[in-house]
Amino acid sequence: MATIKDVAKRAGVAVSTASYALNGIQKVSPATVEKVQKAARELNYQKNGFASDLKRTRTNTIALILSDLSGPYYSELIKGVQEVTSANGYDLIACSSIGGELSTATKFLKEKRVDGAIILAHNISDSLIKSSARKDFPIVVLDREIDSDSVLEVQVDNVHGGYLATEYLIEKGHRNIAYVSGPYNSHDNEKRFEGYKAAMMDHEVSYQSRLKISGDFTRESGYRATKMLIAQQNLPDAVFYANDEMAIGGLQAFSERKIKVPDDISVLGFDDIQLSEYVAPPLTTIRQPKYEAGALAVHLIFQLLAGEKAERHYSLSTELIERKSVKG
Repeated sequence: MATIKDVAKRAGVAVSTASYALNGIQKVSPATVEKVQKAARELNYQKNGFASDLKRTRTNTIALILSDLSGPYYSELIKGVQEVTSANGYDLIACSSIGGELSTATKFLKEKRVDGAIILAHNISDSLIKSSARKDFPIVVLDREIDSDSVLEVQVDNVHGGYLATEYLIEKGHRNIAYVSGPYNSHDNEKRFEGYKAAMMDHEVSYQSRLKISGDFTRESGYRATKMLIAQQNLPDAVFYANDEMAIGGLQAFSERKIKVPDDISVLGFDDIQLSEYVAPPLTTIRQPKYEAGALAVHLIFQLLAGEKAERHYSLSTELIERKSVKG
């Protein structure tokens, strides 16, 4: 892709002159403007979004990039981000990363169309985040670990959450415990599974690979994964779903087959979304501080924009919420 330097070289002018000509700044002659525009057409040069090639000005806008804007998990997170952003006189743009490297979210990062970004989207690559982040364009990630001075991490202690969930099921007398996972490339899912296996090992309960079923954090995938478990005709004692949406899908699948929760099988989720309290039976789950994670992420963005220092890694705790979906 051609850069402003390439256009300037083709037109035989300075980079600053090329920028003035392409941005309509009346500091160059009409003949020079025509020469620069011709070079830009020949090179198929695309202007860099709303940013200037020479000096980027503040937009007073923060971007929140999510895998999917429709999930119920995100409402509390967005609320935390929005309230802190508004209190600081900034606007918030929330966008989906659907489309990966071709998404609008990717353009915001590459073209610096905002002043900073908060990312919870496993399909935005580490390499893109690292190449986009800089001192005057800070990024906070919520779902991974990245070694970069301009990238901060706010994470929930997913390992402990996974351990807590599994240990609770074991203490209730369960030994055959299935795990319905999130996407294979999700950092959060990987850590929850790590906690699950650690608890099984510590309590000398054998891990069975047949009891790990893949999902993708959606209600539909939880429903499908549960139907696969049922089809094995050898139900486990309990199922730990990597998030509440999948657990709710699982409750539906069990209900359709007249399998009673928790009498016939125990179910435990992760997140504590609002709906989990109102399903039948109310869902026992691991609560993570969604609002707090969003609010903290924005605070960190503002600290860095103000030229202040901040710790690179923050870990937030989880807690078990007991309701009615686990027997014992």
